[in-house]
Amino acid sequence: MNSIQQISVFVENETGKLAELTRLIGDAGIDLCALSLADTRDFGILRIIVNKPEETCTLLSDNGWTFKITPVIGVKVPDVPGGVAGILAALSDANVNVEYMYAFVNRTPGEADTIFRVDDEETALAALQNAGIEILKPEEAYGI
Repeated sequence: MNSIQQISVFVENETGKLAELTRLIGDAGIDLCALSLADTRDFGILRIIVNKPEETCTLLSDNGWTFKITPVIGVKVPDVPGGVAGILAALSDANVNVEYMYAFVNRTPGEADTIFRVDDEETALAALQNAGIEILKPEEAYGI
């Protein structure tokens, strides 16, 4: 199973920079499927899942943006109380550390999708599969 390719873009914490970046991506016909923004006083890291990862990397590079590709795991989470807790328990029981995570709504009623960055992807995938948790395929993440 292939990882979902997340693109982490360094964005200066200045008025208009985030708008500039998202306009560039949108004008290229690239769909932002999921995103998370972590910031400090001077800069932010915009983590994005897009429908065209390779094209996005070329676009960012050609336009002088600093970015990094990071493999992440997507999980289909039941949209019920405790849905995320069960997934985190499976990872914890396998001694997998979650470095960060973010959720986004998909188009399937009763489900939400969550992106996980973990310290041991192989162990995490095995633990999730053994717990009967549905893993989001890259093409599903890119097509959301």
